[in-house]
Amino acid sequence: MSQPDAPKIEFPCPNYPIKVVGKGVDGYEQIVADIIRVHAPDLDLEIIKVKESSNGRFRSITVYITATGVQQLENIHRDLSSCEHVHMVM
Repeated sequence: MSQPDAPKIEFPCPNYPIKVVGKGVDGYEQIVADIIRVHAPDLDLEIIKVKESSNGRFRSITVYITATGVQQLENIHRDLSSCEHVHMVM
C-alpha cells in the first residue's frame, strides 16, 4: 500500500506555523525568536503561542512566519535543532 504524497506548500506561505518544544528556561522565547529571525526577519512576536508543561519543566512555542522556500525552512529547523535548549521542532 503506497502512502499519499505530502501536501504541497506554495511559497510564499504566510502564517506558516513553527512549533518549538524545549526546556522552560528564562529567556526561552527570546532564544527561539532570535534563531528564527535570522531566517525570517519579519517574525511578528505579537502572534505567538506559549504553553507550559504541567510541571513547568518544558515549554512549547508556536510562531508564525511567512515561509519563502524549502531552504529557509530547512535552515530554521537545523538552527533550532542545534540549540541546547530545544528538544523538538515541528
